[in-house]
Amino acid sequence: MAEKIIPIQNNSQFQEICGSFDENIRLLEQRYHVSIVCRGEEIRIHGSDAGTELAAGALQALMQFAGKGQTITTQSIHYVAEMIEAGAAGQLSEIADDDTVCLTAAGKPVHTRTVGQRRYIRAIQNNIIVFGIGPAGTGKTYLAVAMAVRAFRRHEVSRIILTRPAVEAGEKLGFLPGDLQDKVDPYLRPLYDGLFELLGAEAFQRHLERGSIEVAPLAYMRGRTLDNAFIILDEAQNTTSEQMKMFLTRLGDGSRMVITGDITQIDLPDKKKSGLLVASRILQKVKDIAVCEFSNRDVVRHKLVQDIIRAYEKLSHEGTEKLDMKQKTQS
Repeated sequence: MAEKIIPIQNNSQFQEICGSFDENIRLLEQRYHVSIVCRGEEIRIHGSDAGTELAAGALQALMQFAGKGQTITTQSIHYVAEMIEAGAAGQLSEIADDDTVCLTAAGKPVHTRTVGQRRYIRAIQNNIIVFGIGPAGTGKTYLAVAMAVRAFRRHEVSRIILTRPAVEAGEKLGFLPGDLQDKVDPYLRPLYDGLFELLGAEAFQRHLERGSIEVAPLAYMRGRTLDNAFIILDEAQNTTSEQMKMFLTRLGDGSRMVITGDITQIDLPDKKKSGLLVASRILQKVKDIAVCEFSNRDVVRHKLVQDIIRAYEKLSHEGTEKLDMKQKTQS
């Protein structure tokens, strides 16, 4: 049996790491099959050599987070543990520092919570066009909206334009009542939700009426030049190559673009090639354009979302292997 002792510098940090009723400690104990005892100004870890070492590494990383004022959540514990197990502990320092993207309408700071998210934010800061590609729950859209709100508040842009292709994800909305805007609103709801939280419903409505915020289907972008704007194209995996080219060439003076999408959720009919796939490949070496790829490790929703994504990735991988075997047999 091995033992590790980790000193605690202050009481608030100690409480943040332990969590309510020591729930954070219990999570680490279950994950690494160790015993963790918090007493006085130290944490003692008992268990196998490997388990003790991993638990100590996770706790030390969490102490860095708590020391910078970040909230320790179940998701952050699982994320830190996975990074430690993958031998990527050094990368965690990238998100330990204060990295407030902006404040919500309620004054709550929006932070990056994974290394992938931190690099995404830096890419948006340093490039004119950024592609954010990855699975559901990685914060691609929300962080892009947060960066748009920050640029708008700092008067770096005069408009925020949010758009999506109107492609059904297995559902049909054509028979819904109302005018065209009523019909497309369900497609744009995730964008509204982010703006409501960051700006507040009243401020959002006020800016919407003034035209300083525009939320519209991708088809509305054709023929326009978008100057001095922060433009976000969401669900870009459902654009065709022609639509993507049309969108990218709307870029005007003083504007920035963020294009987000999940290439595992393409809903285009007739097996059309995704414009997101094509653009991210042919433009990745162009100056002032960055391509950021998220993994399931960057998922910040419930841990089950990570498990679901992994299960589908495994199914897809197994399906590809079976197809390869079938083709070899036939040949």
